[in-house]
Amino acid sequence: MRLLLVEDDLMIGEVVLETLRSEGFAVDWVKDGAMADTALRAQIYDLVVLDLGLPKKDGLDVLRSMRARKQRMPVLIATARDAVEQRIAGLDAGADDYVVKPYDIDELLARIRAQLRRASGRAEPVYEYGNVTINPATKEVTVDGAPVILSAREWAVLEPLLARPGLILSRAQLEEKLFGWKDDVSSNAVEVYIHGLRRKLGSKLIQNVRGVGYLVPKV
Repeated sequence: MRLLLVEDDLMIGEVVLETLRSEGFAVDWVKDGAMADTALRAQIYDLVVLDLGLPKKDGLDVLRSMRARKQRMPVLIATARDAVEQRIAGLDAGADDYVVKPYDIDELLARIRAQLRRASGRAEPVYEYGNVTINPATKEVTVDGAPVILSAREWAVLEPLLARPGLILSRAQLEEKLFGWKDDVSSNAVEVYIHGLRRKLGSKLIQNVRGVGYLVPKV
């Protein structure tokens, strides 16, 4: 999954960036509202973590502009503005959730996972597909009840495919879920991770649609 982090506090931004990347997310980090607006016009994200007190353009204005452009990705506001009126203003402007600084990083991750589940039309926290069970919150995977360890990049490829069974994702779309702006992208990276997933989870879970992309079939 690819996220946009909008945070002007360098210390907070670095911690959140590294944490999200360690959880397998591809993350682009911008530090002011104008850059956020530019990024949102150029790239499709699965979720936005948005501060409000930003230079150049206030976070609420960024949010209103997004919604005016009919961009429907979830927005999680993470800000020090903790007055009830300010929280109401953020939610009324189109935010999906709200966390007040200083926040616990584990709570932030849990809220991100919850919003991504809702965005994909899922309420249950665990994926089950045949003999494969996957818990994104704990990163636990079992095949026939036996635990399997996936790398962060394998997670990043598998989760969007499982989130929408039957939907074909192209290599380019999967690369967008894998890599942020500053990441080096090798030409066969997606194929390498797909091969690893098939080796660990079975050859039938991820199917290749020749010339188009990959999918997890509907059960």
